[in-house]
Amino acid sequence: MIFLKTDEEVELMRESNILLGKTYAEVAKAIQPGVSTAKLDKIAYEFIMDNGGVPACLGYEGYPATLCTSVNEQVVHGIPSEKQILKDGDIISVDSVINLNGYCSDSAYTFPVGNVAPETLQLMRTTKEALYLGIGQAVTGRRLGDIGATIQEHCERAGYSVVREFVGHGIGREMHEDPEVCNYGRRGNGIVLKSGMTLAIEPMINLGRRNVIMEDNGWTARTADRKPSAHYELSVCVRNGKADILSTFEYIREVLGNRFI
Repeated sequence: MIFLKTDEEVELMRESNILLGKTYAEVAKAIQPGVSTAKLDKIAYEFIMDNGGVPACLGYEGYPATLCTSVNEQVVHGIPSEKQILKDGDIISVDSVINLNGYCSDSAYTFPVGNVAPETLQLMRTTKEALYLGIGQAVTGRRLGDIGATIQEHCERAGYSVVREFVGHGIGREMHEDPEVCNYGRRGNGIVLKSGMTLAIEPMINLGRRNVIMEDNGWTARTADRKPSAHYELSVCVRNGKADILSTFEYIREVLGNRFI
């Protein structure tokens, strides 16, 4: 079932998303060669708890951490570890969910670590561009397939591939609500979008082929060819004429400065 949100609910979701954006800014301050992904997770957990939020990923279906920290060829759901130390040239996709005052926020950002290869930086830029192009379709009267088709066309035109096994979703009181929001599809297909729908749109795009395999931990997916993958996500509310973006990357921008993708 799809729940249309009231204006009051949308504002509560925005507050939750602002806290998540500020959390990522705290994480961004620590991202550098030599830092463990477990350290990043600890920073996020403490910041969320100190600001009245609940780290919704922690314990979700047994997931053991606050953040998903997916490095290089890891696509999604990388589990933070003391043994995973960031190196110069890595990229790390940070994804998490906060429950604040009963409403969930969800966003993701792929960070560069030190000096990243130009072809990987371009993958990151294209993935982020695709996110905003997809959001541009999240308006009243369009169809769900218009979002996915727009993302797919932009990324495949650039020579990249779109992950099929993991998709975006509705969001609200629950982390995952209807509908699924694919990053591929056909224009004019799918449900008609209505004002008040809240969606987490999250392209996961690979430098190489789209195929992914699961790591032994049962959570983490990585590219089968071990080429890098990028992941950007924002939560939005469908509105007339223009989507209302509830999440924010602005706090990340303040930290990264000219390294902001």
